[in-house]
Amino acid sequence: MTADQHQTPSGRAVAAFAGLHRAGEPLLLPNAWDHASARALAGQGFSAVGTTSLGVAAAAGLPDGAAATRQETLRLAVALGSKPFLLSVDAEGGFSDDPDEVAQFARELYAVGAVGINLEDGLGPAARHAAKIAAVKQAAPGLFVNARTDTHWLGEGDGTLARLDAYQQAGADGVFVPGLADLREIEALVRHLDVPLNVLYSPGGPPVPHLADAGVRRVSLGSLLYRRALGAALETAADIRAGRTPTGTTPSYDDVAGLAAP
Repeated sequence: MTADQHQTPSGRAVAAFAGLHRAGEPLLLPNAWDHASARALAGQGFSAVGTTSLGVAAAAGLPDGAAATRQETLRLAVALGSKPFLLSVDAEGGFSDDPDEVAQFARELYAVGAVGINLEDGLGPAARHAAKIAAVKQAAPGLFVNARTDTHWLGEGDGTLARLDAYQQAGADGVFVPGLADLREIEALVRHLDVPLNVLYSPGGPPVPHLADAGVRRVSLGSLLYRRALGAALETAADIRAGRTPTGTTPSYDDVAGLAAP
């Protein structure tokens, strides 16, 4: 299937994904980097799976956050959009500074079955990012737009409220503040917002139950799973080279081969 062969998500799927942001427990969103990792995560009971821009870029030998992986990102969405789980795509900043081009990419994602898109501002002009959000919502109204600001990720947190207000007003369905980990700041932000708040899980930060108590509605794993998978591969190779028996979980050949099944 290509982006030209329409497989738009059903209204039920669109509503289900939005509903996961307002259910009793926050949406814990694992992020996949290829077909196998997405299918494996869905097989563990995750009803929604995101993609990680770092994983997609690194797997292709391309830089992350440099608008270099438009085709790779769309190719993965084509492969995953028709699978029996809800798909949200990390699209960096939309792979363009032109809101119309970002809207066209969002339309292509929606056409192959994605129900969500993550768009980051990279601390660029808030007005430009708001224009991208508005263009996406006009082009694909059913697509859940998670608007990310990098004030805490790349800066010191200055301007977060103003940016998120602009993104809410532009039509964002949710907002994402990676790097935000202080529970009091999170609670204050939740009280201010009209849309669900997404934060990035960090092994050194608050556990998911504490984030839930603070009002967080979505917890993303970002590139963590991809980086840990690479770490496990390196540890396994080092153990074998040193004469040690590798430890940890190893899916069987048949289990992994089965992930390619329709």
